Amino acid sequence: MMELYKQLPHLEPYGNLYYFLYVIAATLPIFIGLFFKKRFAWYEVLVSLFFIVTMLTGGKTNQISALILYVIWQVLLVFFYKGYRKRRDSKWIFYLVSFLSLLPIVFVKVSPAIHGPQSLFGFLGISYLTFRAVGVIVELRDGVIKDLTIWQFLRFLLFMPTFSSGPIDRFKRFNENYETIPERNELMDMLEEAVKYIMLGFLYKFILAHILGETLLPPLKNLALQTGGFFNHYALAVMYTFGLELFFDFAGYSMFALAISNLMGIHSPINFNKPFLSRDLKEFWNRWHMSLSFWFRDFVFMRMVMVLTRKKVFKNRNVTSSVAYILNMLIMGFWHGVTWYYIAYGLFHGLGLVINDAWLRKKKALNKERKKAGKASLPENRWIQLLGMVVTFHVVMVSFLIFSGFLNDLWFKK
Repeated sequence: MMELYKQLPHLEPYGNLYYFLYVIAATLPIFIGLFFKKRFAWYEVLVSLFFIVTMLTGGKTNQISALILYVIWQVLLVFFYKGYRKRRDSKWIFYLVSFLSLLPIVFVKVSPAIHGPQSLFGFLGISYLTFRAVGVIVELRDGVIKDLTIWQFLRFLLFMPTFSSGPIDRFKRFNENYETIPERNELMDMLEEAVKYIMLGFLYKFILAHILGETLLPPLKNLALQTGGFFNHYALAVMYTFGLELFFDFAGYSMFALAISNLMGIHSPINFNKPFLSRDLKEFWNRWHMSLSFWFRDFVFMRMVMVLTRKKVFKNRNVTSSVAYILNMLIMGFWHGVTWYYIAYGLFHGLGLVINDAWLRKKKALNKERKKAGKASLPENRWIQLLGMVVTFHVVMVSFLIFSGFLNDLWFKK
C-alpha cells in the first residue's frame, strides 16, 4: 500500500492546466447524470478520494495518515455530541467537545512555533475541514441540524472542490443543496457560470497573480531589503504589489472551486464580492473571504457578545462589542499562524473595526443632532463614498503588508 501511495502523482489543486483537464473529465459524468436527475453517489466518492489523495501524496504518506486519523477523530466527536445533545444540553460538554474538535488545528498551528518544522499531524486543508466540523457541532447544539448520518457528515466534510482552501460551507445549506437535484435550466445556468468562473479564474490566478507575485514582487522585495531602514518607497511598492497579488491569487482559486462545485451540482458560497469597493472596514469584511468572515461572525463574534452581555462583564454594550471585535480578529490572526505579524494583522483589523464602529455611531449621533437643529444630514454623495473606498483600500493594503511577513525581514534582518 505504501508503495502504491508513492507511485501516485501529486496534483496541486487548481495548480496547472493538467489538473483542470483531469478534474473536468472526472466531474463531467456527474454533471451529465444530474442532467438526467441521477446522482452517481459511489462515483462521486471515488472521484473525491482520488483527487484528495493526489493532493496529499507524491512520495509522502504522512498527510494521508494524518487525514485518516483526523476524520476518525471528528466523526467520534460529532456523533458523540449528536447522541448527547438529544438527551442533555450542558454548555460545558459543548465547550469541551468544541475544544477537542479544534485541538488538531491548534496543535498544527502551535507546533511549528515551538519545534520549528511542520507538524506531522498537519495536512493540506485541515483548517477548512475544522471550520466545517466545529460548525456542525455548534449547529447541533443550536438545533439547526435536526438529523445527521455519518455518510452525510463525511460527504460534507470531504467535499472535494473546496477541500484545500474553502469556501467554508454550512452543513444544512450544503445538504439541502446536495439532495435537491437542480432542474435542467438551472444546470445549464450553472454550467455557463462554471465556464465564466474558470475563464476569470485563469485571468486572476495564472496571469495577474503570476505577473504580480512572480515577476514584480521578488525584485521589489530585494530592492526594499537592500535599501533598508524602517520603511522605504520600495517597501511601499511591495505593499501594493503583495496586496493585489493576494487578492487575485485567492479570488482566482475560489472561482475554480465554485466552478467545479457547479459541475457537481452544488452552489458553494462565494468568497469575494468586489472587496476593494468597500466604503469602510466593516463592509470590507462583508466582501473579503466572506465564508471565513461570516463563520467568525456567527460562531465567534456573536457568541462572544452574547456571553459578555449575559455575564454583564461590561456595562456599556459598545465596550462589549469593541472587546468582541478585537478578540474575534485576534483569534483569526492566530488561526493564520503563531507569528507576530499574523497576530498584529488580527489586532490591526480588530482595532480598525472598533474605530469604524465608533465613527458610524458618532455619525449617526451627529445626524440626529443636526436633524433636531433643522440642518441637513452630513453629506453622503458619491464623492464621500469614493473617499471612503480610497481610505479603506489603503488601510487594507497596510494590513496586507503586515500579513505578508515582509516587515519581519525588513526590520529583523538575520
